[in-house]
Amino acid sequence: MSWTEIVIEVPRQHAEPLSDALMDAGALSVSVEDADEGTEAEQPLFGEPGMEPAEAAWERSRVIALINADAAHAELVAAATAAVGMPAGTPYSVRTVEEQDWVRLTQSQFDPIHIGKNIWVVPSWHQAPDPEALVLELDPGLAFGTGSHPTTRLCMEWLEQNPPTGKTVLDYGCGSGILALVASKLGAAEVIGVDIDPQAIESARFNAQRNACDITWYVPEEFAPVAAGRQFDTVVANILASPLKLMAPMLCGRIGPGGSLVLSGVLARQAQEVIAAYAPYLALAVWAEHDGWVALAGSRGP
Repeated sequence: MSWTEIVIEVPRQHAEPLSDALMDAGALSVSVEDADEGTEAEQPLFGEPGMEPAEAAWERSRVIALINADAAHAELVAAATAAVGMPAGTPYSVRTVEEQDWVRLTQSQFDPIHIGKNIWVVPSWHQAPDPEALVLELDPGLAFGTGSHPTTRLCMEWLEQNPPTGKTVLDYGCGSGILALVASKLGAAEVIGVDIDPQAIESARFNAQRNACDITWYVPEEFAPVAAGRQFDTVVANILASPLKLMAPMLCGRIGPGGSLVLSGVLARQAQEVIAAYAPYLALAVWAEHDGWVALAGSRGP
């Protein structure tokens, strides 16, 4: 059996209502992507804690609907676009999705990943190449972070070279929890992970249990009251440049005396503007660069 995907590019205001209308018209599922993904116009959907965007949509959104291959896609699109007041004849494209062994296909795309000197990220269907190394059992999932992206790799390498043994660590924007896991396995006394996405928190919690790591997880609104005034020896935030600039006073306020801040999710060309945003609070510098991405690091005096 095969399926068909309908792809429609729309402005932000139509993304959510069109998604609902496509489902009402018979789509099996609908997803929304940034139509400018991979370009300089790409927009992160992040914000200050408590100020996250209300909808998962971009200025130019790509709405993708999955339908049965024999479904009448022209009629379905016409019905959905009419329901939300979009003009008749709104352009769209279709592409075929062939039936495959999706589990085997997905697993074949993920091998163990070697990071730094002694870290291995190993999917559950593989044996660890070096059982004596720092091994993270981590399957690809919905939350960002399996170690394959340069930004995650940079933060993991920083933690390996600056082990937080006996220290407190805050992983802000934890995604899958991989940086918190590394910190825990490197001997941190306490590790807290925070993410705006409850699904990421569930993924991180599952990964911590699988790896026998004692980590506490929060969404921002839960973290703020329980951690009022808390400061940490190490703060790690692997997000994106725009939200990181907004978070400068908050993140710097979480660094204790003698503590360190590590930021990534920053393109090399964005480094100086992020450094400038943090300058009133903490001096940052480029620690390392990989594939056009950088990790920024700085320390507070004792």
